[in-house]
Amino acid sequence: MGPVVFLVDSSPYGYERAFGALNAAAVCLPIGSAVALYADGVYLALADQRGHLAELLYAYPEIDIFAHEPSMAERGLLSCDLSDRVEMLDDLEFVERIKGFRAMVVI
Repeated sequence: MGPVVFLVDSSPYGYERAFGALNAAAVCLPIGSAVALYADGVYLALADQRGHLAELLYAYPEIDIFAHEPSMAERGLLSCDLSDRVEMLDDLEFVERIKGFRAMVVI
């Protein structure tokens, strides 16, 4: 198996999906992993994450975390303080980055 990307498309709060994606990406570090934030998942890019999400964002700097910039613009997040752990990508860059992974898990 090769590198895996975990796609988070729901809000980081009210669900365990973001927490699960970050933990699963940590477990998959030996084969390579990343977390892609899309739709409401981009709320995880905000700098003021609470509790265990904030800790996980910085606990594994090897995990590549990137966000779909148009999703952020649709939600008015581009002018907010964003985590320096998250790289924003436009539509084309986002798709190309995902294509680079051997498998994608939608969470």
